[in-house]
Amino acid sequence: MKINAFSRLSVKARNSYDRFILWRKANISQKNFTVLLALIVGVLTALAAVLLKHVIHFIANLLTGTIHSADDGWLLLVYPAVGIAIAALFVHFVVRDDISHGITKVLYSISQRKARIKPHNTWSSLAASSVTIGFGGSVGAEAPIVLTGSAIGSSLGQFFKLDRKTMMLLVGCGASGAIGGIFNAPIAGLVFTLEVLMLDATATSIIPLLISSVTATSVSYFLMGSETMFHFEGFSPFALNRIPWLIVLGVVCGFVSLYFVRGIARCEKFFHNIKSPYMRLGIGGATLSILIFFLPSLYGEGYSTISALLSGTPQSILADSPFFELYNGNEVLRPEWIFFIYVALTMFLKIVATAATNGAGGTGGTFAPSLFVGCLTGYLVAFLCNYFGVSVPERNFAFAGMAGVMSAVMHAPLTGIFLIAEITGGYGLFMSLMITSVTAYITIMFFEPHGLYARRLARRGELLTHHKDKAVLTILSMKKVIETDLLTVTPEMTLGEFTQVLVKSKRNVFPVVDRHRKYVGSVQIDEIRNIIFRRELYDRFKVERFMTAPPGILHIDDSMEKAMDIFDKTGAWNLPVVDAEGRYLGYISKSRIFNNYRNVLVKYSDD
Repeated sequence: MKINAFSRLSVKARNSYDRFILWRKANISQKNFTVLLALIVGVLTALAAVLLKHVIHFIANLLTGTIHSADDGWLLLVYPAVGIAIAALFVHFVVRDDISHGITKVLYSISQRKARIKPHNTWSSLAASSVTIGFGGSVGAEAPIVLTGSAIGSSLGQFFKLDRKTMMLLVGCGASGAIGGIFNAPIAGLVFTLEVLMLDATATSIIPLLISSVTATSVSYFLMGSETMFHFEGFSPFALNRIPWLIVLGVVCGFVSLYFVRGIARCEKFFHNIKSPYMRLGIGGATLSILIFFLPSLYGEGYSTISALLSGTPQSILADSPFFELYNGNEVLRPEWIFFIYVALTMFLKIVATAATNGAGGTGGTFAPSLFVGCLTGYLVAFLCNYFGVSVPERNFAFAGMAGVMSAVMHAPLTGIFLIAEITGGYGLFMSLMITSVTAYITIMFFEPHGLYARRLARRGELLTHHKDKAVLTILSMKKVIETDLLTVTPEMTLGEFTQVLVKSKRNVFPVVDRHRKYVGSVQIDEIRNIIFRRELYDRFKVERFMTAPPGILHIDDSMEKAMDIFDKTGAWNLPVVDAEGRYLGYISKSRIFNNYRNVLVKYSDD
């Protein structure tokens, strides 16, 4: 009886849901409903951002409150590893899915025009990242909250059965609201979505993105106050004589960003190659603990270090470090150079700490680490300028460095400029931020064509860009255009046996495979017309005698852009496709690609 009652209730609920969907479509226009959902996404994303901040601070304050003396300092070396272990176990046993690289996942969802993000991402990355960061993991909370916000937008779109185009927009709204809510930076939230996630900028898309970003920022203001993240008074006004040094800072930021992007990639690859999760946890946790022992500034997100560095008492960041004794009692190096070495080591080793946190099983992003590294870069450049007699404001250069490194790492100069201006309230810094950001972006463009988040997808051929031709080729896949109806022959077949296969086929190309199904060549009918009807040759000639090697071979994992390059270079009209072991899978023809290309282009343009 209970089961029947439950079934009737379930059917009734389903019918009510279906009627509501039909009522909505009949009474609320798509445009107005999208605006309403953008508002809802902004509110929900802001609440998620505020919750994440509060949980991180609660855990951090709870743990650091247990340290009552210098003898308890060793706990700071243990906490990060414990937090990573808890997060890893949570992901493995509860989530049972990969939730790392949050922004890359959102970019992939938009890039492939799918707009479907798994519902568990609305809460799983929040839980895992709050534990990772609260316990002192050297990562940021921004990537997890972007994934959370985008998952909220995607889930709402799926719930209301919206079309793919609108769902993509809601995913962007979630990302925009996430940045706006966690940084109190509405313009940066909008620009981030357009620049980094590469959502097409049209009037119909910008308005909902802006609504979500402003709504999330407003809710965040209401719940947490309107004070900027880094509130400092007395920024030095812009001066023309600083332009050459801002350009120098931009070039330095560009090369530091190159080190950041490639260093993160190599460290991630190192941890990825470690198959045992317990070994990854052990190596990552030990690495992070050792780094924090020597450089305590690597503990947590690093925002407290930025505040201390720019508050007028930068030496306070040395307090719990072995460098503190050298700073006070060294007779070889001057104290300021001990401090310089400490900050430089912290800057260069931050990427190792970040990669160790994520590689060991923690959950967090590289958004905050790029700000951290940028601040230290700007401070060090200003330190050297002042030391050698060029007077520049350290605070201005530190914030310009934050904008420069972020702009270069993400390939998003507008995001870097507006974010730093909004989180500091230093709108008078715009010229300094712009010069540094643009210079850093131009510098890294000579070495890296894609930003950190897009780079992972670009290397797999899965990145969709604003370039329509490349975008369509990205959407196409080898599996969609491969033709498998060609009849295969073997090298040992006689000409007579081949003609029996020929009469059954409607194609003029015959792949030749060995007994292991490995591709060895092909037979083109046009090339053997002079012997195909000579019966006296049927038993004398074998396929291996008149088969030919193709001008090129494609692999099933190749991108369509690479496939078209091979077609252009070889001048071929048909090319074989094989798997990783060289086994024959099918053929691809230019005509099939062009037909699919046209269909996708029409659909893409309509979207």
